Amino acid sequence: MTPFPDEGQGHRFIVTGATGTLGRNFLQEIAGSSKIETLALLRSNSAPEMKFDRVRYQRVDFFSRQEVAAVIQEFKPTSLIHCAASGMRFPRPEWFELIRFNVDVSLGLCESVSKIPGCQFVYISTGLSYRDQGRKLRESDPLDTEHPYGASKAAADMLMRAAAAEFGVPLVVLRPFSFSGPGDTSTRLFPSLLRAAAEQKPFDLSPGDQIRDHCAAQDIARGITQAVLRKPELGPGTHVFNLGSGSTVCLKELVRDVVEQLGLDVRLNFGARDYARFEPKYLAADISQAKELLHWRPRVNFASAIWELARESFPDLKLKKPRASL
Repeated sequence: MTPFPDEGQGHRFIVTGATGTLGRNFLQEIAGSSKIETLALLRSNSAPEMKFDRVRYQRVDFFSRQEVAAVIQEFKPTSLIHCAASGMRFPRPEWFELIRFNVDVSLGLCESVSKIPGCQFVYISTGLSYRDQGRKLRESDPLDTEHPYGASKAAADMLMRAAAAEFGVPLVVLRPFSFSGPGDTSTRLFPSLLRAAAEQKPFDLSPGDQIRDHCAAQDIARGITQAVLRKPELGPGTHVFNLGSGSTVCLKELVRDVVEQLGLDVRLNFGARDYARFEPKYLAADISQAKELLHWRPRVNFASAIWELARESFPDLKLKKPRASL
């Protein structure tokens, strides 16, 4: 856990997305600190698999701006960390429903925060928002994609920055690239890999020549913490940071490396399926700004994050324990 310094009345966090991988890891990152009061907002039909001390959980209708605004006004957070999103699990929601949650709900939260003097808004965007540049992506690169999830987050990202400028909201936009780790129960790549191994089935993949940047979920969560801790040093206005490993290995090499480090018994069928629709060929982060201004860099060996995920979600798998740190 990252230590929080003494600071006046302390920290009051509202966190969305507590049932997702990133929200869960962020709550675990701050769990137990006596300097933080945390309210986790849940969708009406969701429940966290793991609860943490000093965190209060409350269900809300995110589409009711009046209800959400009242909760935020009553709690008066010092930071609102918006991790919740729609569209990264399969089957994906209907296209326009995805847009309504990722754009409309996000702007409604920003509107409510604008009425809490000094409250920081930490918006979790995504590296999928960028236009593929065939190189590591920088925060100044254009946002432009037809990927449904990426496009919805890009739209919210742009509108959020415009709203923050208009209403004077201290805003940090974090653009995490691919991540996984404890709590990742999705149908994404690495939970699916472990699931195939647990079921003793071959694992079908795309050709795997895409360049990908995968980071431990614990590291991305620590990036959020650093964004909050560095609030006084960052100052007013909007600040944008990529969070990722900075690695530029191809997907085939990454998957094989994780399988080897874990001693995972699974047959990999590269090329057995086509590339996913709209997926970029080159998706990797330039993380120099996060290193310089957030004093953040990845610490966790990605294979170790997958080992922790396996130990939690697939306990019957017999695996080697890889090194923990990079």
